[in-house]
Amino acid sequence: MSSRRRFLARAPAGLIGATALASAQPPSAAPTATPGAPPTFGTAPPVGPEITPTTIAEAEKLMRVSFSETERQMIAANWRNSLAGLADRRDGPRRIALPETLAPATQWDPALGRSVGPARNRFVRSAGPVPALPADEADIAFAPVSLLSRWIETRALTSERLTRIYLSRIERLDGRLRSVITLTADHALAQARQADREIAAGRYRGPLHGMPYGVKDLLDTAGIPTTYGAEPFRQRVPQRDAAVVKRLNAAGAVMLAKLSLGALAMNDVWFGGQTMNPWLPEEGASGSSAGSGAATAAGLVAFAIGSETGGSIISPSMRCGVTGLRPTFGRVPRTGAMTLCWSLDKLGPMTRSVEDAMLVLQAISGPDTGDVSSRPSKLQFDARASVKGLRVGYVPGWLDEAPAIDIDRQALDMVRRLGMQPVPIQLPAWPYDSLNLILFAEAAAAFEELTLSHGVDQLRMQTPDSWPNFFRMSRFLSAVDFVQADRLRRRVAQEMARLMSEVDLLLVPSLREEMLTITNHTGHPSLTLRTGFTSVSEARSDWAPDAARPVAKFSPPRRVPHGVTLIGRLFDEGLLAQVGLAMEKAAGVSAERPPGFF
Repeated sequence: MSSRRRFLARAPAGLIGATALASAQPPSAAPTATPGAPPTFGTAPPVGPEITPTTIAEAEKLMRVSFSETERQMIAANWRNSLAGLADRRDGPRRIALPETLAPATQWDPALGRSVGPARNRFVRSAGPVPALPADEADIAFAPVSLLSRWIETRALTSERLTRIYLSRIERLDGRLRSVITLTADHALAQARQADREIAAGRYRGPLHGMPYGVKDLLDTAGIPTTYGAEPFRQRVPQRDAAVVKRLNAAGAVMLAKLSLGALAMNDVWFGGQTMNPWLPEEGASGSSAGSGAATAAGLVAFAIGSETGGSIISPSMRCGVTGLRPTFGRVPRTGAMTLCWSLDKLGPMTRSVEDAMLVLQAISGPDTGDVSSRPSKLQFDARASVKGLRVGYVPGWLDEAPAIDIDRQALDMVRRLGMQPVPIQLPAWPYDSLNLILFAEAAAAFEELTLSHGVDQLRMQTPDSWPNFFRMSRFLSAVDFVQADRLRRRVAQEMARLMSEVDLLLVPSLREEMLTITNHTGHPSLTLRTGFTSVSEARSDWAPDAARPVAKFSPPRRVPHGVTLIGRLFDEGLLAQVGLAMEKAAGVSAERPPGFF
């Protein structure tokens, strides 16, 4: 046996735990070795193309390392014998295809082995008299789920009527937004009629029963296209529902539409065009949960499901003026959802009020065997609880510089007025951006076949800041740097655990890059909610400045919503929402609707 690599591939399963697949391969003839001589690295037959010291010198520029000429010569002479064969699983004689559902062996645990979150479940809804059903259908459409559910429960409103209201609004208004990829009208009406029959018979399932919703089009729906917003998947029709869709079905909710997302969950451009912001139709809705944000803000659905890997719930929620809840990593199962990053993807509700987000979260929480990262968790939420005395951490310097504006600073004053205690905090000056190596490496792995087969060439956006270019560039990321980024991730998570032991939650500017990166990698929950309005003199964009795609400018400036973000302890979404609910009431702006959509 001439190499350690060959030894590892052929050794008995009882010796090194080799896979059944590897052990099933017929052994090839090996050169006679001196008895007792161990296998060695660097002596395998050469594979792959020839390389030279010049190849190594050029690669050093990508890896940001420097070797001597002698070292380059040794690497070039031995690369094909030592390391090139490690890519056998992709292009060698024993190539193996890895199915989309196969998760990596390494799993991210945001709790770092500790016990976190509430010890028991407790959910207390808001109380008070229920107003009469409005005569104006727009008033019905924009009502929060917390109120719609009371009307449906008491049969003042039927699910079928509510569904038809939303279907009519989609038909009349979505042409301006492009938020719907697939309208499921017949499916929705059948579900609505079933809900009405059950409620009439006294079988009320809870606050989502009969509630029409939209789901980001990366969640599988049986017999209904799930396109990922991307040209190569336009004809993709799954056979099974995603776990979250199953849970919403079990809650009696009515699936109205598959909503747009930027292709493969980046930004807001999909194969049907760009999804626009109802408050400012000359700008994109932001992404990648663009359709979920736009449709909810425009009153086209009662609520929506979005997803986030690096800001895809927070950004469209802020832009479109809705409430976005990004749950703790692992709370909501991703079985049947498009994988972008196994250790980062999260699914969560996008709604028109804080309480609505919790009503949805309650229905979709809990582990599923199809998602190895999902875990049991408890949910405590009391809409009537006091927030006085809670400690709210904030970074003073962040409030004095972009992207913070006056509304962010006013939110801190609001915290004081509500009886909470602002606590200044500081974060270490670490290279948080380097964590995104994990994002790009996992995303490139998830879509490796699409990249290498040139399927990504079909995507509409072929810019330096779009997925096709990032997938291609990520082929040159260093495996060593990936491990180092993963180690930094643990260090950052330890620092966040220390920080969150000193405060109850954090208040941050929604689009502060460091916090987006940190909390998406550590898995902490976030709640983004509208707290005011500002003016903009030009359209905002998720895309890098491009002279070929200039943004619209406005004179006079245009009025748009602005929101802040709360970051909570792991699996403590209930406390996060209690503070959000208090701030929502104090701000008094959540009921205002985008002009032209009511």
